[in-house]
Amino acid sequence: MIKSKFSISLHILTLLALDKDSWLTSAHIAGSLNVNPVIVRKEIMNLKSGNLIESKEGKNGGVRLLKDPSEIYLSDIFQLVKGKHNVLSLSKNTPNPACPVGRQINEKLESVFDNIDDAIIRELSKQTLDAFKNQF
Repeated sequence: MIKSKFSISLHILTLLALDKDSWLTSAHIAGSLNVNPVIVRKEIMNLKSGNLIESKEGKNGGVRLLKDPSEIYLSDIFQLVKGKHNVLSLSKNTPNPACPVGRQINEKLESVFDNIDDAIIRELSKQTLDAFKNQF
């Protein structure tokens, strides 16, 4: 789930960065993503809660960036989308506590998953939204 939310959020923010003085509607953004505007509105709510965008209702309403794209790192977007969850997750079943592996596997895996997320954040912190949007 994190994978698609990050892609959608980055797409939205890239559009806003390319046209940072305009208020873009969820319908316009959805057209670029080729998805239902409801999906866009859900991600817009999350981006607003992270203080990355602002919105205005009404005839000339829409959303726009709240910060300069040079101040937004891809890692900021990832961490907002990721929330408390790791990119990888534990199995839904409860391992056998009588097994030497089963009683420790989740603890060991959580450490690995934290390291993976940290590596992703380090990599994404090397690029701003401004640098990303300049590819288009």
